[in-house]
Amino acid sequence: MGTGIVSIALLSDRSETVSRVLLVIAAVVWAALGLVLAGRGLRDRERVQREARSPAALTGVAATAVLGARLTLLGWAWAGIALLAIALCLWLVLLGPVLRNWLTPTDGSSLVLTVSTESLAVLSVALAVREHAHWLLYAALIAFVAGLASYVFVIARFDLRQLTAGRGDHWITGGALAIATLAAGDITIGAHSLHELIGLSPTLKAVSVGLWVLTIGWLPVLLATEALRPRLVYDARRWGTVFPVGMYAACSFTVGTAAGAPAITDFARVWVWVALLLWVLVFAAMLGRGRELLRSQP
Repeated sequence: MGTGIVSIALLSDRSETVSRVLLVIAAVVWAALGLVLAGRGLRDRERVQREARSPAALTGVAATAVLGARLTLLGWAWAGIALLAIALCLWLVLLGPVLRNWLTPTDGSSLVLTVSTESLAVLSVALAVREHAHWLLYAALIAFVAGLASYVFVIARFDLRQLTAGRGDHWITGGALAIATLAAGDITIGAHSLHELIGLSPTLKAVSVGLWVLTIGWLPVLLATEALRPRLVYDARRWGTVFPVGMYAACSFTVGTAAGAPAITDFARVWVWVALLLWVLVFAAMLGRGRELLRSQP
């Protein structure tokens, strides 16, 4: 999920080569994790069912949709359609168990409920524009509104102590709002391209900018918590930081275009390299942790 969104942000910055490298990595990791999950399901079905009750399980939905969006932007609409079908099926299957076992107060991983829903909107818009499928634009709008409602639901129950206690996933407080911002911007641009929702165009543009302002409002808070309590030891949940940082760049590129605001685009052009640097650091730390685990094996 994190690798895919950084790839999308780099594409918006016209860094095609680096973007494609990350796309390949994202696709390989997605396939590998899918095989691992399938194998785990065969060996330990109870564990898979137990883990499916956590909001973190919806990460698979978001990762699938983000990868589909990047492949659609590459021109592979057939792959985007296939991944949208997979992502939607996963979302429908997982949503019930997640909501039935919902816990409060919420933490960063709880906001994956919003991320997964908004990721469906982002992929739907990409396919709507690519395939001139107007109905998908309306489907994206429904998913966007549902995702935004879920953000309000989760953040109202968020445990603020997670901002200093979280192991990286606390960044999703900003990242979930950022993907909603991206969806709003994409719908605004998609509606203009498809000549749909004309009467809502000013509202969509205003919502995009308003959400971007709220999203950016989280950034100083998140940076301050990192400065006050540095968390430098690798944890897999640090990928929950890579995704929001990349999403800040991606949504800023989109909103800058949708609103005709060069200042927002300028921010994105700088921030995308912050996202790439963070991706490199976390990826290197992950490989280092992997080597340590291999050496510790008897």
